[in-house]
Amino acid sequence: MRSHFSHEINFLGHRRQLLSVSAILVTLAMIGLIARGLVFGIEFKGGSEIDFQSTGDVTIEQLRSALEATGEQDLTVQTTETSDESGFLVRSDTTDPNTANEHASAAAEALGLADSSYTVTTIGPDWGADTVRSSAIAFLVAIALIIAFVSIRYEFKMSITAVVALLHDLVITLGVYAWTQTAITPNVVAALLTIMGYSLYDTVVEFDRMNDNAKRRDDVHRTYFQIANFSVNEVIVRTINTTLTSLVPVLVMYLIGGSTLRDFAFAMLIGEALGTYSSFAVATPLLALWKTREPKWARLEARYAAAAPRDAQKGTGTPKKKGKAPKGKAPKATK
Repeated sequence: MRSHFSHEINFLGHRRQLLSVSAILVTLAMIGLIARGLVFGIEFKGGSEIDFQSTGDVTIEQLRSALEATGEQDLTVQTTETSDESGFLVRSDTTDPNTANEHASAAAEALGLADSSYTVTTIGPDWGADTVRSSAIAFLVAIALIIAFVSIRYEFKMSITAVVALLHDLVITLGVYAWTQTAITPNVVAALLTIMGYSLYDTVVEFDRMNDNAKRRDDVHRTYFQIANFSVNEVIVRTINTTLTSLVPVLVMYLIGGSTLRDFAFAMLIGEALGTYSSFAVATPLLALWKTREPKWARLEARYAAAAPRDAQKGTGTPKKKGKAPKGKAPKATK
């Protein structure tokens, strides 16, 4: 495989800047997670969800006031639209189904809404605890399988840097949820697990090229940094095209899908973009830094690193064959 560019883009030459951007984003995400915290949906902590439909001219303030008058507290109210009919999705901490139905009925009556204009879903705290446990197990099993697969197929260092890139994507995505105070639902958890797959795919594609190129070094790409940079140049266009293609249906899902689909699509939009970025800006630089500490690659780095900028400008790194001088033009003699 050859690079799509006439000259290599020096991604690894800007590794400090790329890693610095990632460090800043992770720091901001951690600040958001600590200072604002995550908002969990009723599926995790238990509670009630009231779906009001065909509410007409009722405003959020009116609906909130009507529910608070029944004794509801800490309400989360979102606007919805189904079949061109406006409505509201209300989440509360009420775990008793009878109480939740009584409050919804009283609020509907106060606002002049029909009894058929709302549906109530109640989830107990035990079910929420099971959801948290299942999500945590799924995440840990996925991480373990990733480390095992990449270690067996390639090497242990690649598996660790791939997991670091995954955690980078997940932490920043959760940071966005913390700063925006968007609720974490089972759909978001499903999206986070899907993000792991996309991020791992992009990273493994680059690692596969690096692994092959490291076995057949040429006269230009001798150090691991040079090999890693050339490998990124080989696959970056395909990676971007794949990401853009997969983002189109996700964007449509976010724009015109219902509230359930929006939960999933929002996380996917963030995660897929981060997965593409982290594959060449986090995973590859970290692996190259780690591999260069090995005696073999350290010797090559000390010997050939100075020539890297000059050699990279020669093209894609495919050695040129020596040929005879054109007819009629004799080579210049040197004194």
